[in-house]
Amino acid sequence: MPHHDTDLAIIGAGPAGLFAAYYAGFRGLRVAVVDSLPELGGQVTAMYPEKQILDVAGFPSIKGRDLVDGLVEQANTADPEYLLDRTASALTCTDDDVTITLDDDTTVTAKALLITAGIGKFSPRPLPAGDGWLGRGMEFFVPSFAPYAGKDIVIVGGGDSAFDWAVNLEPIARSIALVHRRDGFRAHERTVQQVRDSSVEIITKAQVTGLFGEPTVSEIEITVDGEEPVRRPAQAVVAALGFVADLGPLQRWGIEVQKRHVVVDASMRTSLPRVFAAGDITEYPGKVRLIAVGFGEAATAVNNAAVVIDPTAHVFPGHSSEA
Repeated sequence: MPHHDTDLAIIGAGPAGLFAAYYAGFRGLRVAVVDSLPELGGQVTAMYPEKQILDVAGFPSIKGRDLVDGLVEQANTADPEYLLDRTASALTCTDDDVTITLDDDTTVTAKALLITAGIGKFSPRPLPAGDGWLGRGMEFFVPSFAPYAGKDIVIVGGGDSAFDWAVNLEPIARSIALVHRRDGFRAHERTVQQVRDSSVEIITKAQVTGLFGEPTVSEIEITVDGEEPVRRPAQAVVAALGFVADLGPLQRWGIEVQKRHVVVDASMRTSLPRVFAAGDITEYPGKVRLIAVGFGEAATAVNNAAVVIDPTAHVFPGHSSEA
């Protein structure tokens, strides 16, 4: 059974995990990074590599894959050990270390553990009329824009993903309709206004009630509340209805969880000794789930973990710009 020893084990190779790996290296720590996905970058790589990200300091706008490329280059300065395409299935804590067991029976023993695993495994919320259409013109997210060029696209949803994809796909699509069951949206107001100012047709108080075509979708049926259903051409449907989070094995580790998130204190400590968390998975009063916030939490967690790993160390190590 393969075994690895390190100073800090990180579960999650998304933006927060990659930045934590770099910062741990800055603190002189050995790092191992575990992720259930086969590629670095977490949800950004898996779900929206082409999307423009607008809330990272220093970048008015940066494509998801470019942000990940920069974070990987930065993290690699710490020479981390990557254990990808493997899920952490069990955790054992002692007074001196923690050991995680992966689903291939690999074990990793570390002096501290940092969980940056997004908000767990996602199950897409299904489109009620979309049963059997996945991969036949209907998708839950858009990893590449190229297949949508010149198509009539229907995007279902009222959150950030729905509006972001509408903004990004509008220049290459033949037409876009955004369908939402309510007349209020959960997306950033600036993005909503961008869509309102574009050629995208916004249809509210409505649902997609049918998909038609063979072998792939060619028409959809939209039903507005109180009106008769209407069919329209559509060669692509994006069901941006959000995801149901599942923390998986982590829920059985004895960590305090609140509403599918890991509870932490101001130092990013969880309820278990030597176990910290950062990024979207965390919960505390005033929590804001942004990539930029995750970076700060990762640095806070690493600095506090450094003292657990070496009690002679200081929480604040000095600035990286200092000689």
